[in-house]
Amino acid sequence: MAPETPQARQARQAAHDPRRGRLLMSGLALLLLCLALLIIFFEWNWLRGPIGRIASAQLHREVVLSGDLDVSPWSLSPTVEARDLLVGQPDWIKDDRRMATVGRLVVSIQLVDLFRGRTVLRLIEVDRAQVHLVRNRDGRANWQIGGAKSTSAPRIPAIRSLIIDNAALTIDDARRGAAFEGKITTRDSTTGEGAGRFKMNGEGRLNGAAFSADVSGSPLLNISPDRPYRFQARVAAGATRIAADGHIDRPFDLNVLGARFSISGNDLNDLYLLTGLTLPNTGPYKVSAGLVRDHRRVHLNNLSGEIGDSDISGQLSVETDHPKPLLIADLRSRRLDFDDLGSLFGMAPQTGKGETASTEQTAMAGRQQATGRLLSDATLQVDRIRSMDAQVRYRAETVNAPGLPLRKVSLTLSLKDGVMKGTPVAFSLARGDIRGGFTLDASGAVPRTDLDFRMTGGRLEDWVTTRVQGLPVISGGLVARLKLSGSGNSLHKTAASANGALTMVSPGGEVRQAFAELLGVNVSKGLILLLSEDPKKTALRCAVADFQVRDGVARANHIVADTGVVLIKGKGTINFGTERMNLTLEGDSKKPRLLRVFAPVTISGPLTGPKVGVKTGELVGQGGVALALGAVLSPLAAILPFVDAGLAEDANCSALMREGRQQGAPPVKSKAR
Repeated sequence: MAPETPQARQARQAAHDPRRGRLLMSGLALLLLCLALLIIFFEWNWLRGPIGRIASAQLHREVVLSGDLDVSPWSLSPTVEARDLLVGQPDWIKDDRRMATVGRLVVSIQLVDLFRGRTVLRLIEVDRAQVHLVRNRDGRANWQIGGAKSTSAPRIPAIRSLIIDNAALTIDDARRGAAFEGKITTRDSTTGEGAGRFKMNGEGRLNGAAFSADVSGSPLLNISPDRPYRFQARVAAGATRIAADGHIDRPFDLNVLGARFSISGNDLNDLYLLTGLTLPNTGPYKVSAGLVRDHRRVHLNNLSGEIGDSDISGQLSVETDHPKPLLIADLRSRRLDFDDLGSLFGMAPQTGKGETASTEQTAMAGRQQATGRLLSDATLQVDRIRSMDAQVRYRAETVNAPGLPLRKVSLTLSLKDGVMKGTPVAFSLARGDIRGGFTLDASGAVPRTDLDFRMTGGRLEDWVTTRVQGLPVISGGLVARLKLSGSGNSLHKTAASANGALTMVSPGGEVRQAFAELLGVNVSKGLILLLSEDPKKTALRCAVADFQVRDGVARANHIVADTGVVLIKGKGTINFGTERMNLTLEGDSKKPRLLRVFAPVTISGPLTGPKVGVKTGELVGQGGVALALGAVLSPLAAILPFVDAGLAEDANCSALMREGRQQGAPPVKSKAR
C-alpha cells in the first residue's frame, strides 16, 4: 500500500473537520428559515394573475381571481381560500351571464391520504355562488372541458365536509328542452330525527313546474375512499316522484353505484327532461327496479309495476358508450289493457269508472268526445326520437280489449338514427292472428310511416259480435290485409295523407236470413223475421270488401256479399282526414218477393259512431216513402211498382277471391259454399 501524501492527509482531515459540518447545518437551517419566512410573509395575491391565466388556458374560457387569495400551508391539511372567483363562458356561447361566480371558495386537502396515493378533501366550502349551465341542440355543453362530449359521470374525490350556502343554479338545456332555476344547500344535521347525517337539498322550478331534490347519507366526516357510501334520495319534478336507496362503491365516483328505486308519474315521456331517454307516452305509472351503474352502462333489473291499467316487468339497460344512448329492453305484461296500447300513439284512454287516466288524458278524452274525433293530433316529438337508439322486445300474455278478439301481443322494436322499425308485430286473436310490421322514418323533415299487416285464420263472428237468441248473426272465415304509407307528424296527419289498400275476404259461412233480407231491405219478410228473432240461417257463399286508399280517402273497388237469398253490393268512401264514412249497400233478392223496396242501406257519419239508415231518395223515385210504408194496406195496384221482377244471379266467388288475393289478402284454403 502506497504511503499517504501530505495533500491527501490534509484533504482527509478537512473532510472530517467538525466545524465544516456545523457550517453546512447552519446554512441549511438558514435556507429553511428563509423559505419559511417567505411562505409566511409571501403575498399570495401576486399569484392570482398567473393562476388565472393557467386555468383559462386549461378550461378554454376566462378565469379571474379578482378577490384575495390566502394559503395556509402549515398543516397536515393545507387550505386555500379564494374570494370573488369568476369563470366565463366558452367562446361558442353568446351569453352575458358568466358560467360561475363564487363569493368565497375554501378547499382543504389531507396530505396523509395524498401520500398514500389517494385524494381526500377535508373541506369544501362554497359561499354566494351563482352557476349557469348551458347545452345547445347539438349536445355541446359549457361544463364539458375542451368541448368533449363525455358521457361519464363525475369522479369527485372523497369529501369529509361539504358546505354550500344557497348556491343559485340555472340550467338552459336546448337539447332536452329543459329550463331549471333554483338553489342548492348542504348541511350536517346535528339535531332532530336526522341528527348525524349529511343532507343536500335542491329546490326550484323545472320548465315552470315545482322541483325538489333531497339527498341524505352517513356523516361525511368518517368517509373513506375504500368503503361504500350509503345514501337516500327523493326527487319531485311536477307530477313525477322518485325515491332511491343506494350506495356509491368508491366515494364519490358516480360511475360505479347501485340503488333500489321506485318512480311514479303521469306519463313516462315526462322522464325525458330528467334522463334524456325517449320513452313512450303512457298513462299514470308506478314502477320499481334495482339500478346498477357500471361506468357507461346503466342496468335496471327486476323491474316491475303498473302503467295505466297494465302491469309491466322485465329488464332494461342503457349504454352510453355510443354516439347516442342505446336502450335495450326485454319487457312483458301478464295483462295489457288495450287503452294503454293506444296511449303509445297519443290516443285518449277510457275515463269511466275503474279506468286509470291522468288529468291530461281526461282532458284529451273530453276534447275527442266533443269533436267526434278518433285519430290523435298529438305531435310526434321527432327530436327526441333522433336523440337515442333502442332495441326492445315486448310481449303481453293476455289483452283486455272489450269488443275486440285480441288475446296476446308481441313485438320487436328497433330504433336507429331516427328510423323506428316494428317487426315482427303479432296480435293473437281468439281465432287466427294478425302479423306484420311498421317503419317510422323520422330522420327527415316530415316523418313517414309505412305499415303492412295481414290477418289469417280469423272469424267473422269474432268481429261482428251482434247476437240474436245467443247466436251470431253472421259466421265464417275471414282473412285481410292492410297496407298503408303516409307522411305527417301526428297520427291524424299520417292517416289523412295515406296511400295503399285495405282488403277483406270471407270464403264462406252462414248468415241469419233475417239479417240478409234486411240488407236487401225486404220489408215484407226481413223485418218480420227480425222482429220474431227467427233463427233460420242462409249460406254466405263469399264476401269481399276491397278499398283503394289515395290521399287519405279509401274508395271501394268492390263490396260484395253473396248469400243464399240476397246478393249485396256496395260502394262508397272512408275519409281518414275528415274521419267520416259514407257507404251504400244495395241488395238484390234471389227469390221472388211480393213486396220489395228498392232502398239502399247507408252507413254514414263519423268513424266514432256511424249511423245505419235507408236512402229514402230511392223510395221517392218509385212512388214516395209514404206509399212504400203503407203498401201492406194498399190495393194491389198501389204495390205493383215495388214488385221485384228480376232475380239476382250468384256472384262469381272464385273470381272475387282471386282478385282479393291480388290486392294482397292472404290466400284461403276454404271452399266457397
